[in-house]
Amino acid sequence: MPKHLLSPQGDFPSAGLIRRLAAIFYDFLLCIALLIVVTFVYKLILMGFYGQEHLQQLHDAGAMDTDPVLSTLLFFSLFGFFAKFWTHNGQTLGMQVWGLRIQNKDGSAISLWQAMLRFLVAIGSWLALGLGFAWILWDKDKRSWHDIYSESRVVQLPKNVHKK
Repeated sequence: MPKHLLSPQGDFPSAGLIRRLAAIFYDFLLCIALLIVVTFVYKLILMGFYGQEHLQQLHDAGAMDTDPVLSTLLFFSLFGFFAKFWTHNGQTLGMQVWGLRIQNKDGSAISLWQAMLRFLVAIGSWLALGLGFAWILWDKDKRSWHDIYSESRVVQLPKNVHKK
């Protein structure tokens, strides 16, 4: 499959930690909204299947406290959010606001496999108390653990560039 080159093309500098964290915070707010909507739809479906009274009984009994189906849906919803944006135009909504883009060294969009690697290693970076993100401060190319592992990079686009 041919690589999808992102626009604009150029040799852009690697993004710094503060700008990345700002984009992450913006995306965090969007992800919270996504998780709320997915949970709401899931609960509506359960209510239609079980009925409101039976679902309330299950909830009161604590049977809904650890729902592996909901957890799986939420996990894949988050992955789908990031994978779609990263593989399509290299930018989540937060990254668009802060002028950042994920790309391969040749300026092409990352693959679905790379998106999965980025997503999973980023979770590990957070679980390691953010050390994978702080790695940007020590790496000469300003790469995080998930940049390194997925063989991609986050660049800062120039301010005067407008999307087509």
